[in-house]
Amino acid sequence: MLDKHGHAAFVDAWLERSAANLPPERLLALFEQAFVALWRRPHTMLGEVTLGAVAERVLYNAAEKYPVLSSLSVAPTGEVQCAELRERISAVEPAQLLAAVRFVLGEFMSVLGNLTAEILTQELRSELSKISSAAATKPKKGAPAS
Repeated sequence: MLDKHGHAAFVDAWLERSAANLPPERLLALFEQAFVALWRRPHTMLGEVTLGAVAERVLYNAAEKYPVLSSLSVAPTGEVQCAELRERISAVEPAQLLAAVRFVLGEFMSVLGNLTAEILTQELRSELSKISSAAATKPKKGAPAS
């Protein structure tokens, strides 16, 4: 998708601040929290069905480009289902995971921006900015401690 509003650049800058030198386990946790934050903001405007369709399409496109993401799906709450990826996270190349996370978040923001005529862009950026690597220090339930 053409990103004429700079969503990818914003995600890049956020990742440089928030994900620098994170191990894959923590990067995955950061990604999960960021995705949910981006989901919640437009939920009232777009609704669960539309958001779900957008998220599934973004993840489908991402999995084509980054097969490591092929097992991901999104729950109706906006939570990314990463259990299979989490089980094999130690085998994932950190640079590949970072690129995949960058792609998904940038693409999700771009599609949401296009759907809403960029009305939510500043709010989405604000929500993403609130998520930091410190929030990703605790493993999710069922996740192995790093």
